[in-house]
Amino acid sequence: MSDSKYMSVGEARELLGVSEPKIAQMIKDHEIPWEINPLDKRSKLLDRAFVEALAAKVQRPKDLPDAA
Repeated sequence: MSDSKYMSVGEARELLGVSEPKIAQMIKDHEIPWEINPLDKRSKLLDRAFVEALAAKVQRPKDLPDAA
């Protein structure tokens, strides 16, 4: 885990296991808190704690049986 408060869109996409269009839609719909990168106004920085919590919430443990 990084010490940074933020992560890139690419890092968040990989952590969440979603496609580029899906992460773009999540950002557009304000589902993930973000800020403009002060060093590059064309990119966004996403709230690391929020994304990690979301990833933990959506990832099921593999030892749970599937609901039928």
